[in-house]
Amino acid sequence: MVGKAMGFTSTERVVIGRSAAEAIAEQATLLGAERVFILAGTTLANTTDAVRKVEAALGARHAATWTGIAPHAPRSGVLAGADAARVANADLIVTIGGGSVTDAGKIIGLLLKHDVRSVEAFEPLRTYVTDDGQVINPITVGPDVRVICVPTTLSGGEFNALSGATDEAVMHKQGYEHRNMAPIAVVLDPELTQHTPEWLWFSTGVRAVDHAVETLASYESNDFADGLADSALRLLVEGLSRVKRDPADLEGRLKCQIGAWQSMISIIGGVPMGASHAIGHILGGTCDVPHGYTSCVMSPYVLAWNAEYDDSRQKRISACLGEPESTASAALDRFIRTLGMPRTLAEVGVGEDRFQQVAEYTMLDIWGRTNPRPVRSPADILEILRRAA
Repeated sequence: MVGKAMGFTSTERVVIGRSAAEAIAEQATLLGAERVFILAGTTLANTTDAVRKVEAALGARHAATWTGIAPHAPRSGVLAGADAARVANADLIVTIGGGSVTDAGKIIGLLLKHDVRSVEAFEPLRTYVTDDGQVINPITVGPDVRVICVPTTLSGGEFNALSGATDEAVMHKQGYEHRNMAPIAVVLDPELTQHTPEWLWFSTGVRAVDHAVETLASYESNDFADGLADSALRLLVEGLSRVKRDPADLEGRLKCQIGAWQSMISIIGGVPMGASHAIGHILGGTCDVPHGYTSCVMSPYVLAWNAEYDDSRQKRISACLGEPESTASAALDRFIRTLGMPRTLAEVGVGEDRFQQVAEYTMLDIWGRTNPRPVRSPADILEILRRAA
């Protein structure tokens, strides 16, 4: 990435280690918000008191709470959330939940700004890839209504200006990006994450690991980005291992959250991800594989495929994983297995009958052609998928 400028989003504050209810009330007051719209995960809202505590802390500033975002943020669900926010006359959106809730909340602000009232009206706003591989972002005007994100998983999307929503007509997850889509504030509350199912916590933790791994593997990275990715990977390995041993280890959970944050900074700055992320977007939006599971399955196989081309940037990954003498792919495989996560496409319900579609859609992804080992055609993706079968 030598000779390129690194970009950053418009996030102004990250609140570390405080209760979500207290932090959100404080941030809403600071922003002068009077009509706070809460977008929450359905299970979190219906089976815990976490969302009710936030509502109570906001008091008269609370305008409405809405749930109902399905995995991978389908356009119809995001639109329904935007309609609810419009009815509430929201002047601030607060998301409490996992990656799909986070993505939806960030896109809702964009839909409000552009007065989107149908799923077809999403189309002019989405990022797309031209036949020659150029990534085109058509959005020039961003949202006015800002977002505060309270993540309960580790995918890290709350730090990014980029969000994904799935076009249900073609079952393709697509990107939307503007710097003001990034939340104005993020709240990292480790206690709240105790409600997150174990499989979801660890799989999204591996998603954050994959951010760091693909940064360290990228030829377009630099010393600044590598340093953050190195720290992120070490924090995630320690934190995830600690929480595996003791789910009540709040310090371990906070290490995971900070590691996930660090893993995103390089992506935000402009370091492109590789084939694991590109394939993962398609496995999620097209094959309905949970977001974190896509990295659990694909990341080691992509590392192995890349190493046949050049493994010079993978040695630091092995060191961060605590196995400096091992190949990066083998070390990462062993770590993911210690967390009890799936390691093959068959385990996540993707058979060879889907491989061609996944390979072709991957070439349309924003990171479909930024892998360290050049991906020139769907045939290259098929080769990786067959390893992961």
